[in-house]
Amino acid sequence: MGKNLKGKELGKGICQRKDGSYSARFVDKYGKRREKMFSSHKEAKNWIEDARYTDKHGIAPAVSDMTVDKWFEFWTTHIICDLSPNTLRNYRDRYIHNIKPFIGNMLLTDVKPLHCKMILNQMDTDGYAGGTIRATYITMGTMFKSAIMNDFISKHPMDTVRYTKPVRAPSDIKYLTVEEQEKFMEVAKRSHNYYQYALLLETGLRTGELIGLTWDCIDFEKRTLTVNKALEYRHGNGYWRAGPPKTLHSYRTIPLTNRAYEILKTVYSQKDSRKESATLPQSLEFMDRHTGRKATLVMKDLVFINWRTGEPAKNSSYDTHLYKLCDEAGIKHFTMHTLRHTYATRAIERGVQPKVLQKLLGHASIQTTMDKYVHVTDESMQKAIQQFETA
Repeated sequence: MGKNLKGKELGKGICQRKDGSYSARFVDKYGKRREKMFSSHKEAKNWIEDARYTDKHGIAPAVSDMTVDKWFEFWTTHIICDLSPNTLRNYRDRYIHNIKPFIGNMLLTDVKPLHCKMILNQMDTDGYAGGTIRATYITMGTMFKSAIMNDFISKHPMDTVRYTKPVRAPSDIKYLTVEEQEKFMEVAKRSHNYYQYALLLETGLRTGELIGLTWDCIDFEKRTLTVNKALEYRHGNGYWRAGPPKTLHSYRTIPLTNRAYEILKTVYSQKDSRKESATLPQSLEFMDRHTGRKATLVMKDLVFINWRTGEPAKNSSYDTHLYKLCDEAGIKHFTMHTLRHTYATRAIERGVQPKVLQKLLGHASIQTTMDKYVHVTDESMQKAIQQFETA
């Protein structure tokens, strides 16, 4: 069991050198010693776990004929297969639409920085949004970094490649003003989805977390809501798919506001009288990233069911219904995720500390909370000036 410079155990096969770097090594099934150096313990741990798994199961393709296409399929199937369905889908979308046409047939070892830069330049020329180009940049960076860690290439093809097109500024991210929120909620009272919209504004859940919310995650005695899974409908395949929350930090337990508690109590009192389709007896298995074990989502235990179909409501149907309500309320169209933005904005306006909000939203980084979800509204700026003048 290796140790760091302070004597803390790092795991089998990993140790820290005097220069601060980390060495990871093991003996493969052919008796060959394999070793790599890393700048962080996390990188060393990831490499040795992946390398041992590949060595044990013999699933790695030959390096000599490894194309980028083959590597991407191997990477998504065997290395990052435990990521959330949305993350995997985003990686695949960017690969198929933007990366594959340029370098899919190339040998992995032949890819150079100029090829990666060409992909980003072409996307800019074609008018892609900054956020989409950045997602492609991240996809390439992540898949090639994994190839290095697993000894398929020796140098990162993204070295010296820089991404420059600006991503949408926080001020461009949609959220509802207090007035818009009041108008919307007044109209939404006549909607069968009213409780879903109201709960998002009280908890800041992601849409997939709301759809996958089950009654065993609601503790009425402690007045808490636990997020430990998500549910989405795969339109291309025509089936429901359960999965873990977006990241490890997305696992969280949220104290319920009084309003959220009342909403859930009301929905619970009506659950035995709701319509139930043939879909509900299903139980969907998925890998729980938090425990490393298989978990099950019992669809009959879902908190929210579409009143008309007796099935879970699809994300797209929520958005379609939202547009109609926006027209009735006389406000601009927005999506379900806007309600999460709005929750974060209201929280900051009411004095919730960013670090606390980070935990409530399930963000890994406080910077994500500050940059993406916290907006300085006109109302809050006016209030700040009044406080300054009266101080």
